[in-house]
Amino acid sequence: MGWQRKVLRVDLTAGTCESEPLNMQWAAQYVGGRGLATRYLVDNVDPAVDPLSPDNALVFATGPLSGTLVSTSGRYCVVTKGPLTGAIACSNSGGKFGAELKYCGYDLLIIQGRSEKPVYLLIEDDEVSLEDASDLWGETVWKTEETIKARHRSEDMKVASIGVAGERGVYYACIVNDLHRAAGRSGVGAVMGSKNLKAVAARGTRGVKVKEPTRFMQVVDEKNRKLFEHGSRRALMRYGTLSMIDVMQKFGGLPTNNFQKVQFEGVDRINPKAVVETNRNGHKNLLTNKACFGCTIACGRIAHIDPNHFSVVNRQEYWHASGGLEYETAFAFGPAVGVDDLDALTFAGYMMNEHGMDPISFGVTLAAAMELYELGLITREQTDGIDLRFGNAEALTVMAEKTGKYEGFGRELALGSKRLCEKYGRPDLAMVVKGQEFAGYDSRALQGMGLGYATGNRGACHLKHDTFDVDMEDVSGKGKAKPCKHSQDDIAAIDSAGICLFTASAWDLDDIAAQVDAACEGSWTAERLHDAGERIWNLERLFNLRAGLTAADDTLPPRLLKEPAPSGTAKGKVCELDVMLPEYYAERGWTANGVPTPDLLRRLKLEDFIIESPA
Repeated sequence: MGWQRKVLRVDLTAGTCESEPLNMQWAAQYVGGRGLATRYLVDNVDPAVDPLSPDNALVFATGPLSGTLVSTSGRYCVVTKGPLTGAIACSNSGGKFGAELKYCGYDLLIIQGRSEKPVYLLIEDDEVSLEDASDLWGETVWKTEETIKARHRSEDMKVASIGVAGERGVYYACIVNDLHRAAGRSGVGAVMGSKNLKAVAARGTRGVKVKEPTRFMQVVDEKNRKLFEHGSRRALMRYGTLSMIDVMQKFGGLPTNNFQKVQFEGVDRINPKAVVETNRNGHKNLLTNKACFGCTIACGRIAHIDPNHFSVVNRQEYWHASGGLEYETAFAFGPAVGVDDLDALTFAGYMMNEHGMDPISFGVTLAAAMELYELGLITREQTDGIDLRFGNAEALTVMAEKTGKYEGFGRELALGSKRLCEKYGRPDLAMVVKGQEFAGYDSRALQGMGLGYATGNRGACHLKHDTFDVDMEDVSGKGKAKPCKHSQDDIAAIDSAGICLFTASAWDLDDIAAQVDAACEGSWTAERLHDAGERIWNLERLFNLRAGLTAADDTLPPRLLKEPAPSGTAKGKVCELDVMLPEYYAERGWTANGVPTPDLLRRLKLEDFIIESPA
């Protein structure tokens, strides 16, 4: 119950699609979603594999709560070895695709091999086939979804697909579903493209059964009321995540001009107030908010661009409404590159959705390119005649489109910050951990965030740990290791349950465990979920160690370790990683070299993965 107890395994090389029973012992230990996908990846992939080779696997996974009445239960994860980092990649998406895959009767979809020609995977309950996608290769995400739905005469079909960015191996290409929701980080779309897989289309009618329907309804109703009445939910519904831009501006943690500054002078022209105000042409950027499947938060934004804006003049195809700005897109296309043109930011967001790219990685990569340009290390001739200076809105819009289409200087930006900065001789300017770009929080001001970035299994990430409250209370690194570690474990469990992290603004693990317990066999408590999360985190770490990563990769760019914050609450401070990291390793029960100890792995039932290492 909760689980569908079935896995769909697709071998693109052989052209086969076969179902198999879900390993219920693993389900009991890893819950679902992120956890189960990681366990299956470890069982099917050599960590040393080239991420873009046929030997890598791409795992789509739902959780036991996916597709149920639990709020935000439309989530799914994509887990693979990521090309951006060479580490494990776990990318989470909302929308409606995850629930539809679950309704087809599958908990996981494991994709292996490589097709000789472009194909898409069609799943209609038990009827599964690989369909020719030759006519879709080279098309945008938007066109691909429209075409597949029309071809199968089903507006209710849900489609997850890649654009040209994924086809051409942009290192941060993503998988987009429902037009503007995405498994967005670490280059999972490039892995999909390397397999010649254009899309996965799902239409299911199975539903989801739960262990105790009456109690489940009662518990879900109670928890949904708690979530609905919480102030954080109301704030997210009203402003989306974009309200964080004013918080970070005031605090002095808003990375600006490739993290050279921590506050942005143009913030008032791109913040929530600017989004809802009417401009001189009588145009409002924000039209409405948008909810994912079963969501009572509705933090998503739907916006459109002023038809008079330079980016869309004589381009009516972009006058329609599409996904609007969330905090990370606004940070990456605004302060990170010094641009305060709201419609330019929105157009760049359209490009991410249409062509399938991670906005954080693109924006931070562009910011690095702009610094390289201003230092004279990249010339205007190389940038196709575009003045790649900070603050140039045209540079943002043009490069977003060029990168999505893999044209001109966009091919350079497709490398990501790490490879780009190495190519032009300044690796220190890449704001990355393990090759993945930072989100919109400066770790000199938010020390725990810096520790979470440094130790993140998928590289720099703001969504796999939560030290926000303690960071806002104290700008030092003191006491940050314990909340970083414990929140990493809790979030691994939440990702595995099949619900959105934003529920954690109102729910704790007891609230989530009560819903899992009513839906799934066995006895589920907050302690059991936390233990599962710790098991998942350590298994991800073990995958990375076997892939060749070491404690040396648990670090931050020199700028954040050596250059003091120039303003804000943490003015004069650098990130105190040297203090926090040893405390974190000890808190985790790892060696001084960052390796999980045999005793820890035995406790977590991971004894088969013990790595012998000097203390």
